[in-house]
Amino acid sequence: MNPATQSHAFPIFPKIMFLIDFILHIDRHLQELASEYGLWIYGILFLIVFCETGLVVLPLLPGDSLLFAAGSLASLENSQLNPHVLFGGLCIAGILGDSVNYWIGKTVGPKVFNSQDSRFFKREYLDRTHAFYLKYGAKTIIIARFIPIIRTFAPFVAGIGTMPYKTFITYNIVGAILWVGTFVYAGFYFGQLPFIQQNFKLVILVIIILSIMPPVIEYLKHRRNKHHDQPHE
Repeated sequence: MNPATQSHAFPIFPKIMFLIDFILHIDRHLQELASEYGLWIYGILFLIVFCETGLVVLPLLPGDSLLFAAGSLASLENSQLNPHVLFGGLCIAGILGDSVNYWIGKTVGPKVFNSQDSRFFKREYLDRTHAFYLKYGAKTIIIARFIPIIRTFAPFVAGIGTMPYKTFITYNIVGAILWVGTFVYAGFYFGQLPFIQQNFKLVILVIIILSIMPPVIEYLKHRRNKHHDQPHE
């Protein structure tokens, strides 16, 4: 296989590597964006949060780590960012994103999942998220805010299901306030501590690991229960 063919065969690898680098060095990248675009950084952050919560095909955009890093950047002495403006703006981005995702699910969701598998999703994603709803009910909208990927799928599945929008928007607003407030203000108050600054990449990794632990644990429980339910010869 010649180099040109190889580059076309694995077109997604450079994008994945860029995303990993962006997340692990998100503090440095945000500083560069703030220096280059000034107050437009608010709009960039708004767009990222909106897309991560509102577009079900973009579940891998940074969420928790982005909020923490943005709050940390706002704590710098000469920063252009205000933590309270960040909090308000990104809450709105999260609320709008989830709402758009809900209505996308309500409009096209049944068609997307009409067959066993679809172009962008697997039926398994729907089943797992549905199981999450069965366990936690409407509180899933709040809990999912703190869990990557499920955060993106939860409002979509809520739209497919029977949850009334009045119920959804209430939990949506509460979840956005808790999620954005927790990470932005944690970054603002703790992001400039010497230990955090010296180990920022490690802190981001810890945030990511803690965020993905709940769905991993649920998956392992599901596998174990499924194994136990199988008849033994």
